[in-house]
Amino acid sequence: MTSDGERHGSRELAEITARTLGHYDRNAESFWRGTRDHDVGQNIAALLAHIEGKPPFTILDFGCGPGRDLKAFTDLGHAAVGLDGSGRFVEMARAHAGCEVLHQDFLRLDLPAGSFDGVYANAALFHVPTQELPRVLTELRAALKPRGVLFSSNPRGDNEEGWNEERYGAYWERETWRRYLSGAGFAELAHYYRPVGLPRAQQPWLATVWRAT
Repeated sequence: MTSDGERHGSRELAEITARTLGHYDRNAESFWRGTRDHDVGQNIAALLAHIEGKPPFTILDFGCGPGRDLKAFTDLGHAAVGLDGSGRFVEMARAHAGCEVLHQDFLRLDLPAGSFDGVYANAALFHVPTQELPRVLTELRAALKPRGVLFSSNPRGDNEEGWNEERYGAYWERETWRRYLSGAGFAELAHYYRPVGLPRAQQPWLATVWRAT
């Protein structure tokens, strides 16, 4: 792990993307078996509760993986669109959820402006190297409708980033994460730690909800 602030060149960023996505492509089926029954209803509800207006909503599931939560949004009647950089995950999500899934890696987004009521980023944004995070957050904000909502859940850390076997991740403390989101034009609406009902030391996930300002 490295401390917050280390810079990567374009070749290093390409390697980060290729190695991380390669890991998910190779392990897509085992990942699905290990996560398909996870209960993240609290996260889905947190996003939907803060979107203004009447449903159905247009939702971007950013880092949708095999499509578990994407299908949950469609089953609730919302117009959900998935996005993932793993080609295998994109295939699985399209088959599982039966809706549009964009094949885009997080560092090369091409999203329609002002199109989504909400962006749902569950266990996804921590894969963005810290130096690229302000740009990616700005691009997600631009994809939201006015006063749209961003939900994020990331593993907590001490502002360190680096390789965890074949996956690259950045692990922020809450105040650092707030600084990045505020700097990208978001206002915080709520935060909580997961899994619920456990001591803080046993809650490795920080969930936050933000409104585009």
